Amino acid sequence: MSGRYRRHTVVRKGTQKAAAEPVLLSGGNPQIAKGDGDGPVQAYIAAMPGWKRGVGERLDALIVAALPDVAKAVKWNSPFYGVPGQGYFLGLHCLTNYIKIAFFQGAALTPEPPVGSKDPDTRYLHIGADGAFDEARFTDWVRQAAALPGYLAPEAQEAATLKKNVKKSG
Repeated sequence: MSGRYRRHTVVRKGTQKAAAEPVLLSGGNPQIAKGDGDGPVQAYIAAMPGWKRGVGERLDALIVAALPDVAKAVKWNSPFYGVPGQGYFLGLHCLTNYIKIAFFQGAALTPEPPVGSKDPDTRYLHIGADGAFDEARFTDWVRQAAALPGYLAPEAQEAATLKKNVKKSG
């Protein structure tokens, strides 16, 4: 470096912000900003506390293995999985002692997931701290659920209603 000075980048102490820890809502459910795609879902899974993170990673991997083109989103602080144009078929939610997996058309699955809902169409699978669940049966439910009409988010319902009304008037 004959006679030339090297430029040094100086980082001042305290100028870099540390990544904010996600807020955990009641039951340990991560508060993640809503968004479409894999990124928000991976942020949710990374923020799942304790044993729930490993189960969330397994669930996500099983869903993607069964449906490589699955659509993902975080809405209402929960990850949703769906089929483009058909809506969402599954959602996850962390509770204090278990992870609740909602199959929105679960009553149409064979066999039905074990836990009922106030909504007669929805059925749940609860996974506790031991992380035990039948992965083959879960994967089969995912494939069955993806073949059924899914739950549409309110924005999609409005768009579908508008499209339907335009077709009627045209």
